[in-house]
Amino acid sequence: MPRSSPADIEQGGTPLRNHDNYEELSMIGVGSYGTVFKARDRSNPSNIVALKKIRVPLSEDGVPFNTLREISLLKQLDQYEHPNIVRLLDICHGQTMEREQQLVLYLVFEHVDQDLATYIERCPPPGLGSARIKDIMFQLLNGVDFLHSNRIVHRDLKPQNLLVTNGGNVKLADFGLAKTYDFEMRLTSVVVTLWYRSPEVLLGCRYATQVDIWSCGCIMAELFRRSPLFCGQSEVDQLDKIFQILGTPSEEDWPENVNLLWNAFQRHPSSLIQDHVPEICNDGVDLLKKMLRFKANDRISSAESLHHIYFSSSGYTPSMSLLTSMSPNPSLTPPSGESQGSPAVSPRSTPNSLSCSASDESADKSN
Repeated sequence: MPRSSPADIEQGGTPLRNHDNYEELSMIGVGSYGTVFKARDRSNPSNIVALKKIRVPLSEDGVPFNTLREISLLKQLDQYEHPNIVRLLDICHGQTMEREQQLVLYLVFEHVDQDLATYIERCPPPGLGSARIKDIMFQLLNGVDFLHSNRIVHRDLKPQNLLVTNGGNVKLADFGLAKTYDFEMRLTSVVVTLWYRSPEVLLGCRYATQVDIWSCGCIMAELFRRSPLFCGQSEVDQLDKIFQILGTPSEEDWPENVNLLWNAFQRHPSSLIQDHVPEICNDGVDLLKKMLRFKANDRISSAESLHHIYFSSSGYTPSMSLLTSMSPNPSLTPPSGESQGSPAVSPRSTPNSLSCSASDESADKSN
């Protein structure tokens, strides 16, 4: 079979453009399977984009199927312009390196100046206010629910892969590890950054959408703490760090046919989550504990999370009509008095003025 060339990978029936249409300005960072650059659209110099450069190994049949699947997934997501998913604006081809058997592709995304990790760092003491944390989590879970309702697992949720616009909108990014799932997937490669990795992934068990919920719980705790909740140095150490806070699970709850034995870990009693996550209200504790359950099947789902009293008590109410086909998630009704322009996103000013102090959070502190 002849090898497919860049021109054979079409975008809506049109061959891919050359990446020379974009001028690289600076490197943003290294993401899953690629390097991301800040770039300018040469045809529209005022248009700044994020250019993700990926090297695709070529087989005898051309571009590998998994690469085409990832691009197809991103394009499929983008056509619905979900407010909490980063926009894929263009796909371009670079050079084909015959000797290295590689093709360079460029994924062009909307540019957002900061990720959530940077946003947290830039917020002055005492840190993010409880109302702002609630809004960030609602938007994060809204994006995750959109993925899960369409059989997509992100598999690498962490503050560095969440973008925050100057208007306060949270967008899921870096889909290099994202995958559509069929029932439960067997772990085939390392997924999810260690500190946000769920117990079933650490143990090499089958996993599904619940891995993203665990990561969301870790992110929620970090928003309050301004530092990660579980900071292990290895898979075993990560599990032990989890057990030190949540308690060592019972032997009955330990999964079968895993390399790590239950009796290899020290017995730790569970501790109060409030001792490790300051300023969190009682409803927040309940949601966090439901996201951080050891057994994946006992974890709360993204849809259930959006209906949790932690959000509903502040006026966040998802539409009751949840769709399961690839379509935009239903509108989410923001608290009374906020903008109806986009789900749970109200007009906001610059990041440094986004309710960073807890002093004006009297409603949440009453919980």
